[in-house]
Amino acid sequence: MTWDEMRPLLEQGTIDTLYMVGWATLYAVVGGLPLGVLLVLTDRGRPLANAVVNRVIGVIVNIGRSLPFIILMVALIPFTRFVVGTAVGPTAAVVPLAIGAIPFFARLVETAVREVDLGLVEAVQAMGGSTWTVVLKVLLPQALPSLVAGLTTTVIALIGYSAMAGAAGGGGLGTLALTYGYQRFENGFMLATVVVLIVIVTAVQLLGDGIVRLLHRRERSTG
Repeated sequence: MTWDEMRPLLEQGTIDTLYMVGWATLYAVVGGLPLGVLLVLTDRGRPLANAVVNRVIGVIVNIGRSLPFIILMVALIPFTRFVVGTAVGPTAAVVPLAIGAIPFFARLVETAVREVDLGLVEAVQAMGGSTWTVVLKVLLPQALPSLVAGLTTTVIALIGYSAMAGAAGGGGLGTLALTYGYQRFENGFMLATVVVLIVIVTAVQLLGDGIVRLLHRRERSTG
């Protein structure tokens, strides 16, 4: 297969992969951020301490993290078909990608938020600040560099998941690697797919690291 034949396929595969990862990342933030914050807030000694709620959320997150993605994707086929009307294609792949990423990101959020000095939280509460104020004015701003680093890790994990989703009919670079690189023994195409994935992962990592460094410099300059 010549480069002129590979290029349009790789371009479309890259677009499909970025589409899947982009939407799944959005849903991971929307779902994982509040879950991670709640895991901290409902823990012992925290503003919303509630052992039952904390345990329930923890169990849900642990179950979501314990399932290998390929098994999760197959198990969710009926749900995916119910939500989007099909179990194949990039849009269908977003469903299991998002559900798999939410608990993954939630744990990273929990770790980042726990690093915030508890004394800052107590100071805001002593001044009459509500729990909402604590979250918006202390926990999230102070944990922002770690949250960005966690999000970077999540995006890179999703890129790997998207390749597995593609191999199971989700489209994107995973489907191309399986169809052309493996089944048709197009070694050049397989190599090109690997290179594109490496470039995407490297770009995401560099961008995430750059934002984290920028946030740390801003903290030092305002500290």
